[in-house]
Amino acid sequence: MFAAEIRRKRVQQLRAFSKWNWRVDEVFVKVNGKRHYLWRSVDHEGEVLEAVVTKR
Repeated sequence: MFAAEIRRKRVQQLRAFSKWNWRVDEVFVKVNGKRHYLWRSVDHEGEVLEAVVTKR
């Protein structure tokens, strides 16, 4: 909860800079022997902004 709040505030501050950008990274991971997708949004400094695991 604390990390999410810090991340949210950091993103709001970075949006003020004109050169701020981010990318989405997709990786396959196995959870309990089944393949899932790990989606991560990463900013230009390599900081992970958000991560989500999905089945599809």
